[in-house]
Amino acid sequence: MTQEHMRDPWRLLLVEDDRELVGMLSEVLRDEGYAVDVATDGQRGLHLGLTRTYDVLVIDRRLPVLDGLDLLRRLRSRPVRSPVLLLTGMGSVPDRVDGLDAGADDYLAKPFDLDELTARLRALCRRSLDVSEVLRIGSGRLDVSRREVVLEDGER
Repeated sequence: MTQEHMRDPWRLLLVEDDRELVGMLSEVLRDEGYAVDVATDGQRGLHLGLTRTYDVLVIDRRLPVLDGLDLLRRLRSRPVRSPVLLLTGMGSVPDRVDGLDAGADDYLAKPFDLDELTARLRALCRRSLDVSEVLRIGSGRLDVSRREVVLEDGER
């Protein structure tokens, strides 16, 4: 497991319709320490994205039922702020610009290198921790994003 600190597994939603790619990515991502949910069409991805909490989402642009950009726009129009990586065969500059403007935090064109994908996901997860929500409780604090309570004496 390559996670940089001890915590529950990162929750990841993979929205991809290529079943062979889904099988391979699910295995690799689980080996990396992610808890992976899969949706094979945009409508299911929208349902999962709105009803569950994820640390990061990986979304293909070309999806059945609901296109990946439409899915992303609908998630961003709701209170879904999890980082999103678009993983797609559409890699031209205008395609990447459209994806980033629709609300993606990162964009990776197929074919891709697995090491680069996992590094980008780790970076997105780290960035989401950097904007942690910390609540002060007396002399202690509760760090919501890290799921951690620190008491006055430094005990966790």
